[in-house]
Amino acid sequence: MKYSNSIEIDLPREKVAQLLADPEHIPKWLRGVVLHEPVSGIHGQLGTKSRVVMQSGKRTMECTETITRRDPADLHEIPEEIVVHFDREIVGAGMWSVVRDRLTEADPETTLWEQESEYRFSNLLMRLVARLMPSTFHKQSQQHMEDFKAFAERGKDVREEND
Repeated sequence: MKYSNSIEIDLPREKVAQLLADPEHIPKWLRGVVLHEPVSGIHGQLGTKSRVVMQSGKRTMECTETITRRDPADLHEIPEEIVVHFDREIVGAGMWSVVRDRLTEADPETTLWEQESEYRFSNLLMRLVARLMPSTFHKQSQQHMEDFKAFAERGKDVREEND
């Protein structure tokens, strides 16, 4: 299953890239993240493997995320013509996914964030769910992007909604 999402963020591309790459901010915008810790490498850097634990209701999922592309490596003073790329592979029980993020400068103060996602499942139930309800995955990815936008532009923390 493959799909794409996009959103405009009212911040310069360099700032958006820095916020996305900072591990301290992940729990503020990624709903359900319980843990996101490197097991090898430096968080957000090319080749880094991280243990990720997510919780949705009473269901907990653990997976491994590997950064497969980060271009440019230095997120400070990014030249105007450069597109920022963050690609990662996510592997969990019965699931494989790849997410490709692209940040382009819509104008000097606005960033276009485009995301391509691909999922494969070995679990029969999840394959069936993905086939029957692909919009569920698409909507969840869009929600994550909207949550990041709210965090980046206004400092909104998704954890405060549960208080």
